[in-house]
Amino acid sequence: MRNGPSWFNVTSLVLGFSFLYLPIVILVIFSFNESRLVTVWGGFSTKWYAELMNNQQLLDAAGVTLRVALLSATLATIVGTLAALVLVRFGRFPGRTLFSGMIFAPLVMPEVILGLSLLLLFVAIDQARGFWTIMLAHTTFAACYVAVVVQSRLVGFDRSLEEAAQDLGCPPARTFFVITLPLILPGVIAGWMLAFTLSLDDLVIASFTTGPGATTLPMKIYSQVRLGVTPEINAVCTILVAIVTVVVIATSIMTRRSEMQRERDQRRAIAAGG
Repeated sequence: MRNGPSWFNVTSLVLGFSFLYLPIVILVIFSFNESRLVTVWGGFSTKWYAELMNNQQLLDAAGVTLRVALLSATLATIVGTLAALVLVRFGRFPGRTLFSGMIFAPLVMPEVILGLSLLLLFVAIDQARGFWTIMLAHTTFAACYVAVVVQSRLVGFDRSLEEAAQDLGCPPARTFFVITLPLILPGVIAGWMLAFTLSLDDLVIASFTTGPGATTLPMKIYSQVRLGVTPEINAVCTILVAIVTVVVIATSIMTRRSEMQRERDQRRAIAAGG
């Protein structure tokens, strides 16, 4: 019997990953292109990154995007974590089906419908659209992703650790912050990273909920691409790829260290009990 992947599986993986990542590699390479024509290689140069630093409109859009992503990801992590705790710890309470449906609806709902519904909401309450409406909109749809990630972490959680802490006199709130939160922290961090990436990448919902002076980077890039791709766009997209890559690597390292620390603590506890 043959062991290992077949040539068909290897070929499919290579073609699939090439289809996903080759365009990104080409974009990064052409961000260092000397020529203004983005499809013609004119030699290696970093001048478009210097030009980008002088493009105030792109810099302002990048600042808005990063602020929205940081705030919305943090709020979505808090709301999503609380929602996951309710779903896992409170059992079958009245309205659970409706509550879970409201949390998971944005996962399957088209973004254009979600964006239009939020626009109608802000218009109905006479809320001026701008930075804060984009932030609230991103928090709304990102919280459900955080809830799914944290819920999967809580399902396999050993509650005997919480019960032992409470038996020793630890209040419920302190038990959560001292025992529960550190153990589910990898899931919380993963949820934050997912929410941050979704906010950083969003175009549709931001287009519906934005206002004067609150143009995000994806919106700015889309508006410029309609008139033609410029080398500055390649440069700013490369910087975005680098930021996301650094965040992913840093989060993976933090998650791995947290897992290793938890395993060491469990071994010490077992050794002390033995």
